[in-house]
Amino acid sequence: MGIMDILLILIPSTLLWASPLIFTALGGAFSERSGIVNIGLEGLMVIGAFSSIVFNIAFADTFGSATPWVALLVAMLMGGLLAVLHAVASITFRADQVVSGVAINLLAIGLTLFLVKRIYGKGQTDIISEGFGKVDVPLLHKIPVIGDIFFSNTYWPPFVAIIVSVIVWYVMFKTPFGLRLRSVGEHPMAADTMGINVTKMRYIGVIISGAFAGVGGGVYAQSISSDFSHATISGQGFMALAALIFGKWHPLGAMGAALFFGFAQSLSIIGSSIPLFENIPSVYLLIAPYVLTILALTGFIGRADAPKALGTPYVKGSR
Repeated sequence: MGIMDILLILIPSTLLWASPLIFTALGGAFSERSGIVNIGLEGLMVIGAFSSIVFNIAFADTFGSATPWVALLVAMLMGGLLAVLHAVASITFRADQVVSGVAINLLAIGLTLFLVKRIYGKGQTDIISEGFGKVDVPLLHKIPVIGDIFFSNTYWPPFVAIIVSVIVWYVMFKTPFGLRLRSVGEHPMAADTMGINVTKMRYIGVIISGAFAGVGGGVYAQSISSDFSHATISGQGFMALAALIFGKWHPLGAMGAALFFGFAQSLSIIGSSIPLFENIPSVYLLIAPYVLTILALTGFIGRADAPKALGTPYVKGSR
């Protein structure tokens, strides 16, 4: 197997595994840039994965090949609704943001497994019939070498995720909305003095984070697992949070870190078919993504400056 053959396997797989992490990490950026810690990204991905799969199974005959995309809208809505609970607890009632996020994770997995058992009478859903299939990107797949590696026999969600990353960067750093969002995460009292509604901006940030994480879960479930069970989302939300920190709370940095973690995850799945890794015990490949996540955070967490007011409740008029 030559280098070109390895790249033809590894690159599309990396992009596919990275796309859910990119969406979720972008969502985390909105929440944490507004000053609210969101440990609940895992749970928000779970509710997105569950709702997208259930919708996909129920309405595949109605929407046909468009079903996965419509299901992502449902996942976005459900993720945003669940994030409201985190926003109410963290912003309105000023509860501990980490505890609230953990509660979201526990609630999501417990609720979805209960509903799966009630709806399907077993511990997992049926397999979806309409998922994100492989495609050749029009025109781009004809580019010599690059087209074969990046744009042939690949999937749409990774390219959407990369485009959305650029859009989020522009919104967050080049628009008045982004400036207001970042200001309430850096110095909420100063923002309040300038007439910015801190509570409103933080609510918006947390709800957007839930919507993006829901999409991340929907992408994962419909393109990788094809069903939903207790193990569908197993640490991807925490990886996305790690990618956000590794990327220094910057949308493009988070995207790059998510691609790195996506590479590690894809390697754990297809590594045995690549000559350089075929003799490595599979257990080592399976734990590689989590080990690399820890090493990445250990090496870079001290160099990443979080938003100054991250994790700090704001009471109007307080100093």
